Amino acid sequence: MDSPSFSSDDVARLVEAAATVAGAAELTETLEAIVETAMDLTGASYGALGVLGGHGFLTEFIHKGVDPETAKRIGAPPSGHGLLGTITRVAEGVRTDDIADHPDSVSFPEHHPPMDSFLGVPIRVGDEVFGNLYLTNSEGGFRDGDMANVEALAIIGGSAIANARTSRRLRTVAVVEDRERIARDLHDAIIQDIFAVGLGLQALAGRLGESEAAVEIRDATSKLDDAITGLRRFIFDLRPPVWAHRRIRDELAELADSLAEPHDAEVELLFRGEVDSLPERVTDEILPIVRESLSNALRHSGATNITTSVVRHADRVVVRTIDNGDGFEVEAANNGMGLSNLRSRAVNQGGFAEISSSSGSGTTVEVTLPL
Repeated sequence: MDSPSFSSDDVARLVEAAATVAGAAELTETLEAIVETAMDLTGASYGALGVLGGHGFLTEFIHKGVDPETAKRIGAPPSGHGLLGTITRVAEGVRTDDIADHPDSVSFPEHHPPMDSFLGVPIRVGDEVFGNLYLTNSEGGFRDGDMANVEALAIIGGSAIANARTSRRLRTVAVVEDRERIARDLHDAIIQDIFAVGLGLQALAGRLGESEAAVEIRDATSKLDDAITGLRRFIFDLRPPVWAHRRIRDELAELADSLAEPHDAEVELLFRGEVDSLPERVTDEILPIVRESLSNALRHSGATNITTSVVRHADRVVVRTIDNGDGFEVEAANNGMGLSNLRSRAVNQGGFAEISSSSGSGTTVEVTLPL
């Protein structure tokens, strides 16, 4: 049996993968590079990487080797049962020459390509498992050295995921702090100045009695009051100033923090694709969709972990909220909990909404909007 070791070529490729992690603009690009590098190192025909959310469900699934049409026919990504569940549970690598021979193996879904040899490792940092990296169909089976190489890649992947989540939290804090600074400046300077001008106009109107000038001044004072009300509303509004370059990541992070603050549930946001360059009309729809679905999950589901993801495809954007709460019978709640609002928003934009849930199994709300 081969001893686990790194050849000079393997080391070069692993260093290249680490450099990709440091230079990638998006987490998804990094994870795709890790899967491709793992396939290259081991000679695997198929590779995949699944990222787990705090609720234990897959929140992102990247695969290579299966063509898009076949992947579409297969349907939903793996749910984490079988060998993948074993890797997560024991937090150790698994290698077998034939998947079917492993005691934890489960059958493949319809249209799935045949797979025999298997190598899978957990993606983790320390004791925290973020997901799985696995490969199949290496000619002649996988070697011990393959396991060592893929475990090294999994460490890189774990660091990338951990760094991305830390960066998102830091960005959220920065946005909140910036918002508070702007709010203070607006209140302490502009609003106070307008208020002082309004008081002066009221005093002047009082001295003019019921003259036409006094009426006009009182009307102007009323408009100033409206302006103050609008500014105060603006301060507490979740949307950024109209002159700012909109970043849906920051807007949704601030929205999620605001909604989650009174609750104990952990809320995670994930983004994939060029979401910050979405059309304005689509961004305007995504915000209330997330507000509705996330608010429902926080207030009604009893969930401890909720993940909302925004994924941009070539012709559509998919907004998905998953919780590990109590679940409910969808048909019985068809007209309640804001579900009709979600469906109406989606249909009005030429899209559609799908809600899947059952008692005790959590809820998934998925809204697809065309671009």
